[in-house]
Amino acid sequence: MTNQTPIKTDGARQTGLELLRAPFKSNQISKLPKPTKRQTDEVKADFKKGIRCKLCGQWHHRDVVHLDYVGHAALTDRLLDCDPSWNWEPVARTEHGTPLIDENGGMWIFLTVCNVTRLGYGHPDGKRGGDAVKELIGDALRNAAMRFGAALDLWHKGDLHGDEPDGGQDPEPPKFNARAASDRIVTQVNKAQSLDDLGALWKSEADTLRDIRAADQAAFDDANTAKDARKAALSQPANTDLGDDSIPF
Repeated sequence: MTNQTPIKTDGARQTGLELLRAPFKSNQISKLPKPTKRQTDEVKADFKKGIRCKLCGQWHHRDVVHLDYVGHAALTDRLLDCDPSWNWEPVARTEHGTPLIDENGGMWIFLTVCNVTRLGYGHPDGKRGGDAVKELIGDALRNAAMRFGAALDLWHKGDLHGDEPDGGQDPEPPKFNARAASDRIVTQVNKAQSLDDLGALWKSEADTLRDIRAADQAAFDDANTAKDARKAALSQPANTDLGDDSIPF
């Protein structure tokens, strides 16, 4: 006999499709890093600009934003609690009977829970081989389960059922942390061992510096002051007679 654990909300026992909509516990929610293209390129060019993240365990840029998501195991556990006989199948198959993968590398599936069937779509997100297949299935299940309401609050990235602030306007997205970005650049500036290193660093951080300046002039001034001080220190030993025009940054 299957061991089902209905979730209680406000004293009511939830089962079936109602249970599928119940919020997931914090220990069932994972963190997914979502770096920007610039952040990814920076770490590829210099791995020292990355960190081993204590939140998600991956190596990525220190300023990466994380998204909450429910993993394959947690979702499967919930589906089994809702309906021990739940099932999924691909919308289309190849001539060999395997699931058909479309031209984008994705797959459409039917997910059936409590005799209700809904569509879902999954994509391997750049993975290859066996890992791609597992990612494809897990992503398709999460997408299809969302059509039943599973982890809908996480997909929404907000409070779906809370009071709407400011007359129904969406809350503002998290602001760029200019001070943290400035402090990081200052640390890197102070580690520069030559004028060439300093110039290369300043050039590679050009986009971030523009963001810092737009968000917090004082934070930008601190980074610029640290750069000027480091530049002067590195110029002293062998280049005391050089003017500012001799250094192209």
